[in-house]
Amino acid sequence: MGRDLELRAATPEDLEWIHELRHRVYAQELGQHAPNPAGRLRDGLDGDNVYLVAARGTARVGFVSLTPPWVGRYGLDKYLTRDELPLLDEGDLFEVRILTVEPRWRATAAAPLLMYAALRWIAARGGRRVVAMGRTELLSMYQATGLRPVGRTVHSGALTFEVLTGEVTELTNLTLGRYRALLERLRADVDWRLDVPFAPGPDGCEHGGASFTALGTDFRSLSRRHQVVAADVLDAWFPPAPGVRAALAEDPDWAARTSPPTGAEGLLADIAVSRTLPVETLAVGAGSSDLIFRAFGRWLTPESRVLLTDPCYGEYAHVTERVIGCRVDRLRLRREDGWRIDPDQLSAAVGSGRYDLVVVVNPNNPTGRHAPAAELRSVIATAPPRTRWWIDEAYMGYVGLEESLAGLAATDPRVVVCSSLSKMYALSGMRAAYLVAEPVTAARLRRWTPPWPVSLPAQLAAVAALRDPAYYSGCWRRTHTLRRRLATDLAGLDEAVVVEEAVANFLTVNLPSGGPSAAQLVAECRRHDVYLRDLSPLSPQYQGRTVRIAVRDTAENARIVAACRAALDALRPASGSFGAMPARRPTAGHAR
Repeated sequence: MGRDLELRAATPEDLEWIHELRHRVYAQELGQHAPNPAGRLRDGLDGDNVYLVAARGTARVGFVSLTPPWVGRYGLDKYLTRDELPLLDEGDLFEVRILTVEPRWRATAAAPLLMYAALRWIAARGGRRVVAMGRTELLSMYQATGLRPVGRTVHSGALTFEVLTGEVTELTNLTLGRYRALLERLRADVDWRLDVPFAPGPDGCEHGGASFTALGTDFRSLSRRHQVVAADVLDAWFPPAPGVRAALAEDPDWAARTSPPTGAEGLLADIAVSRTLPVETLAVGAGSSDLIFRAFGRWLTPESRVLLTDPCYGEYAHVTERVIGCRVDRLRLRREDGWRIDPDQLSAAVGSGRYDLVVVVNPNNPTGRHAPAAELRSVIATAPPRTRWWIDEAYMGYVGLEESLAGLAATDPRVVVCSSLSKMYALSGMRAAYLVAEPVTAARLRRWTPPWPVSLPAQLAAVAALRDPAYYSGCWRRTHTLRRRLATDLAGLDEAVVVEEAVANFLTVNLPSGGPSAAQLVAECRRHDVYLRDLSPLSPQYQGRTVRIAVRDTAENARIVAACRAALDALRPASGSFGAMPARRPTAGHAR
């Protein structure tokens, strides 16, 4: 195949060849369709499908056709109803419609490379499952790749097909296992032009934080922090309270070498006072992720069923699906509804009684939307007794702590509230968090907490932060002002760009369908040392076109706007327009 092999999204010039190859293979060779005098085979999804093309020099080798869920229809809809094939209603399902290779290249690595490229593209858009039609006589070949029949057969022309499905992660792992040596060789040979990395990242949840790679994770070039704008993580733009800095500076040698209180007793006492909670309802951890892993690992098994919202903070899907292996369902939030959690829809989903755990991030990350406490209390009150609720309030300070459900969690054995001190208190580097639960639940989690769960510097910092609520209230109010200014400036870059802001310390930028992908914008901004977060892998609802941006201070926000302007100019098509998306001003939500 050689170093001149290119893997790319189809260009307009590729489409005529795709239609001609489809006619040769599926009309003339296989008899699925009747030949036509034009020698071209098209269908009604051509304008919505995504095509990935393998080419060698000027010779096109093959292509794969994908139908994303946001199209709203699939090729299989021509053969089966949604009642006959309910998985077509799943919001994270991508259809792999056609994988076709020119006859002279069928004995090469072209087909597995195209299938691998399709899986990588789908994963980068939040896809979790694929569906495909496979010729019945080749069923064993499809099964070897990890696809499984769903028990439905369809007929098209002279061919009979089995409907097949598979999980994207499992299919990717099987492809890597089966073709690892080949793919590693191709990695050096292929000109990979897709906006997704060739290989999956390390096992674990993707949190952003690529900005730290620009500084160097070996900490040898930390001076670069003055040049890099880290807007891909949601660390606070403001410094910790003056008392925090004083506590850390008083005797850093002693704080570094001294073991902390074994159970963080002083920190627990200060949390109890600042939140007006009984100390026996609290447990602490080294950040909310520590508490998530510890609690979920105790409560859940592969037989457990969990409900998450979609979109949602990625750690929850990672822990429940990939670490524990739970059965996970998703309550889909919709952009057209302002990403709001509909209490009636949530109540109906939970009322079935099948869920062991429901996770609600409030305000939600990455949408930034807040569900009023009264609405959540009402839903929880009517929920089945067996269902546990995990309420993540990492950004509640930006709404108002009176909206917290911590008081309910302290008395209701079904409810646990998790709150991080990282983002709201500018202590991300310290790793300190706590949860609130009724005393028996809290005691059980404390029993499974190792000694010294929070370092001495972190305990000193957290206690000092909790003792200065006035300082942080002012920082949170200033964050709203900075966010609104940033949203206005970003919305002014192009009339087709839609900016959504809500209540937290971040906003999202949505790019039009005729413009660059989120991955392309992120990559281009990095040329200016500005790091943003591509939300595409979190959910198909972002359609590969949404970027999350953390609010920074005035100077860094100006750099973000300048980098986005330069990136959009560099990625702008020759026509000068990104498409027909209507102009909109930033949406403000209900920030206080």
